Amino acid sequence: MRAQDTIWTEKYRPQSFDEIRGQEEIIPRVRAFVEAKNMPHLLFVGPAGVGKTTLALVVAKTLFGEHYRENTLELNASDERGIDVVRNTIKDFARTRSMSDAPFKIIYLDEADALTKEAQQALRRTMENYTSSCRFILSCNFSSKIIDPIQSRCAVFKFKPLPKEEILTIVEKIATQENLTLDTATKEALFDVSRGDVRRLENIMQSVAVTNSTLTEKAVYEMASVAKPQEIKEVLALAHQGNFIKARDTLLKTQLDYGMSGLDVVKQIQAAIWDLDIPEQKKLVLVSACGEAEFRMIEGSDEFVQLQALLAHFMSKH
Repeated sequence: MRAQDTIWTEKYRPQSFDEIRGQEEIIPRVRAFVEAKNMPHLLFVGPAGVGKTTLALVVAKTLFGEHYRENTLELNASDERGIDVVRNTIKDFARTRSMSDAPFKIIYLDEADALTKEAQQALRRTMENYTSSCRFILSCNFSSKIIDPIQSRCAVFKFKPLPKEEILTIVEKIATQENLTLDTATKEALFDVSRGDVRRLENIMQSVAVTNSTLTEKAVYEMASVAKPQEIKEVLALAHQGNFIKARDTLLKTQLDYGMSGLDVVKQIQAAIWDLDIPEQKKLVLVSACGEAEFRMIEGSDEFVQLQALLAHFMSKH
């Protein structure tokens, strides 16, 4: 068994602007703000695991050096989402001046889209009143959930999932430092299951490496609870050919083998549709059917019944 001295998401978290992968359009602009020590409030928007928190911490460490903890308040709005946290915790921190040569302190509010509308209104006033002593960095998955008055007070940066070449660079770096062995197929699997999410990538790599320093494609898909793309394509091909019973049984076996939920299966089916050799118009109809199946599952419908109905929909479009 391999010794795991720390969580890899922290062990390999970038500590400087130069170490951050991807986001080439964002990093130079934020770095320029920091170097000038004249930074507006910032709003980072994007999916999980693409560097929003990492960049906020790099900003704080670059501005404050070893004193960044005393000059930075880090909160997660999913845990503390009410108006009281804005009126008390945030306001108390914001009203005091920085204990360094930087002209302001930093409040980093992660998952800001979880704040209630009342809390966001209170935050808006706090951002206005304490600009001289504090800068806010807000991060969220969906900017549409942030009220316009807050968005208008921030420089908005939209993060993207990391591209394949960047993910593979990170894989190579970790493999080298951890003495891991993996082939090209395994690297492709890691990119496929991570979907550009570095946090997910590192967690999967560490989980697989716990028992074996040789990472395999099969182990990666099993740990991620994701089926191999070709297995989903096989199910869809059987349904498209009119062999419903075999398609259903193969899908059930695949779902059980990888421990997938019905929602996981629907998402993989939706992604596989675009590679099917069928007319484009039929692909659109089938994608719409996936959306309907997902909605019904979220509303509480039986997953296996919905998956069978989805396969029947593929056959009816044969």
